[in-house]
Amino acid sequence: MRTGRSTGSRSVTIGDVAAKAGVSLSTVSRVMNGNGTVDTDLAERVLEASKALNYSASPLARSLVLGKTFTVAFVLPDLANPTFQGALRGVSRAAAKDGYRVLIADTGEVVSEESILALETRRRCDAVILCAPRMSEERLRELLPQLEPAVLINRDVLGTSAPVAAADYRSGIVELLMHLVGLGHRRVTFLAGAHNSASNRHRQLGIEEVVRAHPDLVVTEVACGVTFADGHGAAAAVAASDATAVMAFNDLVAMGLLSGLGEAGVRVPEQLSVAGFDDIPFAQYTTPPLTTVSVPVTELGEQAWLRLRALLDGEAPDHNVYFRPRLEVRGSTAAPQAVDA
Repeated sequence: MRTGRSTGSRSVTIGDVAAKAGVSLSTVSRVMNGNGTVDTDLAERVLEASKALNYSASPLARSLVLGKTFTVAFVLPDLANPTFQGALRGVSRAAAKDGYRVLIADTGEVVSEESILALETRRRCDAVILCAPRMSEERLRELLPQLEPAVLINRDVLGTSAPVAAADYRSGIVELLMHLVGLGHRRVTFLAGAHNSASNRHRQLGIEEVVRAHPDLVVTEVACGVTFADGHGAAAAVAASDATAVMAFNDLVAMGLLSGLGEAGVRVPEQLSVAGFDDIPFAQYTTPPLTTVSVPVTELGEQAWLRLRALLDGEAPDHNVYFRPRLEVRGSTAAPQAVDA
């Protein structure tokens, strides 16, 4: 098998470099990929050995020798969603520093496709990151052992060893709803996301917590969705309700709602306060700027990669990490014109 540049009767291999430098094959691979985590002395030995042997790395040959593709799969519900794009960006950038590339699999919010795509991509990759999977907890628990090594983003499943990087959506919605309560709102609508979304359930739990603490608060849940079009389609029902404030499942829904309310002549926030969730890059540029809850999605992706890299290296990953979202108050929320007595 030809694995490097020819010197004399045969090609120099990554094994030759490892032997000359006195290091492992994986160490040579990391150095050749520019991984800055390799000890400086070891890296210098590898580079000196590679120069002395006139070695030129072949990515395909390196994969064959090490039995790795240096590719991981990222399975997500909807690539058009900026939140998932942010998590993907974090994974891709962090993985690239370690010489890995990311294969993207978009399920298009079709739950039945998740297991199929996850298994198919795992056969072509070294590992899998499942971002906000929509499948049932029972199915996910059955699937994870077949995908190992695997990491979860924004989904926590009891009884599995898969590391998790997630946002604390419950605390985020609590802070947002308390902001509205503090402004004087007592009739609030929640435009719910996908019914099989774990983060939607965490939002519901947070809302229930606040309602229990404030008996005069009424939060009405309306089935909606996760897209701009879903929010736009809900505008008529929201405008016809007695709510003084609306919390959308995410910023895309909130933006669609703002558009629909504008077309209906409803002034925000004078007549109706509107809030989103996630703080995607466009949220601060809506009219008016959107009050929302900021989720550090890029950091989520980076932390997911760190845990997956540990698994790929045969090491114990760090404990699960949960990010607390941060409330961003902007112009789309204000005190209601008439506060309940």
